[in-house]
Amino acid sequence: MKDEKKYLGVAVPRPRVGFFELSSCEGCQLQLLNNEASLLDFLGLVEIVNFREGMKEAADDYQIAFVEGSVTRADEEERLHKIRRNADLVVALGSCACFGGVNQLKNRFQDQEWVKKEVYGNHPIASQEARPLSAFIKVDLEIYGCPIKKEEVERIVTNLVLGKAVNHPKYPICMECKAKENICLFELGEPCLGPITRAGCDAWCPSNRLGCWGCRGPAPEANIAELKRIVAKRKIPLERLLDRLECFGGFAGEAGKLRLALEAAK
Repeated sequence: MKDEKKYLGVAVPRPRVGFFELSSCEGCQLQLLNNEASLLDFLGLVEIVNFREGMKEAADDYQIAFVEGSVTRADEEERLHKIRRNADLVVALGSCACFGGVNQLKNRFQDQEWVKKEVYGNHPIASQEARPLSAFIKVDLEIYGCPIKKEEVERIVTNLVLGKAVNHPKYPICMECKAKENICLFELGEPCLGPITRAGCDAWCPSNRLGCWGCRGPAPEANIAELKRIVAKRKIPLERLLDRLECFGGFAGEAGKLRLALEAAK
């Protein structure tokens, strides 16, 4: 083929891929389109057959499905199962797909009917608790972040095309921060989930003087107890830590425990 790619002289097939969105802002998909400097090279790796953000045509003969967003309706659950049946490989794209994302903040309220009435009034709307893809189907690979980091997605897709293993960092964002010689935000009185959040974003937020909110989820063996000690030592209210733990859903279990503890202490 004229557009055939080669790696070390060996022809590399271009897998057919589709991009899909459930309940989300679709910002992760836009991240890919925004990467103009290497967009053509990236598109050359794959044959895109379904991508509502970037093309009018749509087909269901994809091998790899990238799914953004969390499941918040019954029809989305049905659509997700259909995508799973069609795809050889399903990739959860971004925090909403991996953990529930910002959408899952409504799960804190036990009465979802009350939530719907507060938000939508008397307008009927189908809505349920926000859940990640893995709550409904087998997910083969997760790409973390809110939004995803374009360079990371390109590296992962390149590995998929070449049949190479995809390995996420096992260390926390603090290591990336130190490598960039950033000032620790705790020194500035800013809470940060960098000590417990999985690296891979190149310390995106801390490098811009914004404490990490944990959009990439927990690093393996994350030491939550030590983070609480750091927060207490810096005299940062635990409520501010709770805000960050709850935000994207990756730390939902620990956030729930902390919320109960704070409510019991009142």
